[in-house]
Amino acid sequence: MQSLRFHPAVVRWFEQTFGSPTEPQMRGWPAIQSGRQVLISAPTGSGKTLAAFLASLDALFREGVEADLPDETQVVYVSPLKALSNDIRKNLQEPLAGIRALLGETNGLEIDVRADVRTGDTTAAQRQALIKKPPHILVTTPESLYLLLTSDSGRQMLSTARTLILDEIHAVVDDRRGAHLALSVERLAALTKNPLQRIGLSATQKPIEEVARFLVGAHAVDDAGNPDCEIIDIGHRRELDLAIEIPKSPLEAVMSNEVWEEIYHRLAELIQAHRTTLVFVNTRRMAERVTHHLSELLGADAVTSHHGSLSAKLRLDAEDRLKRGELKALVATASLELGIDIGSVDLVCQLGTTRSITTLLQRVGRAEHRRGGLPKGRVFPLSRDELVEFAALLRCVQRGELDRLSIPEKPLDVLAQQIVAAASTQDWDENELFELASSAWPYRNLTRQEFDGVVKMLAEGFSTKRGRRAALIHHDGVNHRIRGRRGARLTALTSGGAIPDNADYRVILEPSETFVGTVNEDFAVESLAGDIFQLGNA
Repeated sequence: MQSLRFHPAVVRWFEQTFGSPTEPQMRGWPAIQSGRQVLISAPTGSGKTLAAFLASLDALFREGVEADLPDETQVVYVSPLKALSNDIRKNLQEPLAGIRALLGETNGLEIDVRADVRTGDTTAAQRQALIKKPPHILVTTPESLYLLLTSDSGRQMLSTARTLILDEIHAVVDDRRGAHLALSVERLAALTKNPLQRIGLSATQKPIEEVARFLVGAHAVDDAGNPDCEIIDIGHRRELDLAIEIPKSPLEAVMSNEVWEEIYHRLAELIQAHRTTLVFVNTRRMAERVTHHLSELLGADAVTSHHGSLSAKLRLDAEDRLKRGELKALVATASLELGIDIGSVDLVCQLGTTRSITTLLQRVGRAEHRRGGLPKGRVFPLSRDELVEFAALLRCVQRGELDRLSIPEKPLDVLAQQIVAAASTQDWDENELFELASSAWPYRNLTRQEFDGVVKMLAEGFSTKRGRRAALIHHDGVNHRIRGRRGARLTALTSGGAIPDNADYRVILEPSETFVGTVNEDFAVESLAGDIFQLGNA
């Protein structure tokens, strides 16, 4: 690290904590320090996150040493999961405290670099505190970034940003949520007072250049399709201990209770043979069901579940219990698929097919999630078709093959959301708004006719028996100006995003008023007083 341009206190902290850098860090830091746009693609557990953050931490502490560090947000970190955002904030406290202490010892300086989180779990009081005293590093999600860009206080906080870090970018790039994020990134770049350096962190994708194009936007891609971006591709080939678990009873088109019992008992055997086990399933309902049966075999205190319908408190409690070694197993959905710190996991089990090579690698990579670790995974097909699919997936893994990435082209409903949100915050020249939209990579082929059609729909609304409704913007065709109507901002704030809006009901324990989690509207309406169901293993 001595050859890199880091402050001595930063070098001392890193060497005392980690010893030597990983390859993504050694190759990533010079590129980031040069000010270029950077995409780091590397396997799980290779230190990608610190590769992105350490250069930013160094810049913040240097600014504090050379002058007063203002209370303004300079780094925006975006993660696709609320749980990962909370985890990153916690993990940043160690380097912040360590570097601060070393600077105090050597220079007698007390430099307070702060990091905080803004997600859907953030309370109103915490949001107000963020506005009054912005953190230097803001940790958030794509949806919360969109909300901040659509509020006056949020825009003021984001206007000082210099660095944008998009973590686990591969998790959103191939769906409509990615298109929504790409437009938010362009809105952020247009808002900031300083040029915005973009840093992307990704598992290996095919082709990785497409992820780089998504990161930098259409304006930074030349005619040959080459993105103006430093791509650091470490590759995905990693030794794996991976095998298929087949029950003694024959698999059918549909699982019988007999086969389920065999799977539960085999899972229990594997869990007892390892210190900690992470069991992945594909639905929240399955997570609760598997947790219930494993609890009967291993004890209620040995197993719990983790999924998006649980309250943040219960999710964090499950993560902490696994990290402390108090749980033998944690049954999770995709909520733990990404790089959340849950301590050392010895074994990953996957119930049901993952449908993709990337997801399988990502989930199995959660085992031995550290430098030099050998991930161990066992997959359980739940039908004859899934057995064939798993055989094909494992063969692809052995060959080093990957799923081919496909980015959705210009989803117009997502564009409509962002136009309303942008128009609700300021007046726009329609040509400038079109340029902003088409600079997002998923909208690079957006035609002016398509853009004008969306604007016309938003300006005129649609006909109902009670007249025209849903006119959300004013469009001045003579002066070519677009601005939001009354109520446009409220609509943008309450109806934005690409995650399906489910009418969920909160589940409260009486008389303690403890919030357990949520259930969907259909389940709540069809339930009767006295019905018993499982949620959060509670």
